[in-house]
Amino acid sequence: MSTLDATRAELALVVLYLNKAEARDKICRAIQYGSKFLSNGEAGTAQNVDKSTSLARKVFRLFKFVNDLHALISPTPQGTPLPIILLGKSKNALLSTFLFLDQIVWLGRTGIYKNKESTELIGRISLFCWMGSSVCASLVELAELGRLSRSMKKLEKDLKNTDKYQNEAYNDKLKKSNERTLALVKAGMDIVVAVGLLQLAPKKVTPRVTGGFGFVSSLISCYQLLPSSSKSKTN
Repeated sequence: MSTLDATRAELALVVLYLNKAEARDKICRAIQYGSKFLSNGEAGTAQNVDKSTSLARKVFRLFKFVNDLHALISPTPQGTPLPIILLGKSKNALLSTFLFLDQIVWLGRTGIYKNKESTELIGRISLFCWMGSSVCASLVELAELGRLSRSMKKLEKDLKNTDKYQNEAYNDKLKKSNERTLALVKAGMDIVVAVGLLQLAPKKVTPRVTGGFGFVSSLISCYQLLPSSSKSKTN
């Protein structure tokens, strides 16, 4: 393959990636929290970028609550333990509620909805819902990692006299384990971001801490949305 063909193929992947609304939202999220980190809550250009990007992102999320509403009423894979099912459904319900309430916040911030006090209250409720969904997501990932670990140990015993890394089933479980570990780190960071936005611990979780955690969490989200072929190149 010539250099031009390789460049064309790489650009095609970039175009495919940027055509995803979710990818554009996460890139804007990285800009938003990167600006929050730089501003540290102080007035200036960085804070203006933070606020304007935050408002712009709400447009990307219009009617997005339907996605988690669909996941809420969809059947779960057979063999999934009841506690994990309940945690997963709770995460879907809370995230769907957050995204629905966030639309009302957008109406208030743009001046369409005139009640400022109600907008602020709904904004706080929505953030609590998001924090709750992140807690549920963390617990789901922990539980699923535990299940994967047990199944991998069992498989290791069966492959005792062979190279386990040459086994397709083992590599598949290892890949899933790495993906869930990354998702657990992201969910944990999002909990810290929610605590910062709600100002539940303002002395410890400052705007800079909130921005830093939010920025790294956004980068993880951007990575998770990459095509599988691109991910394999970065590993």
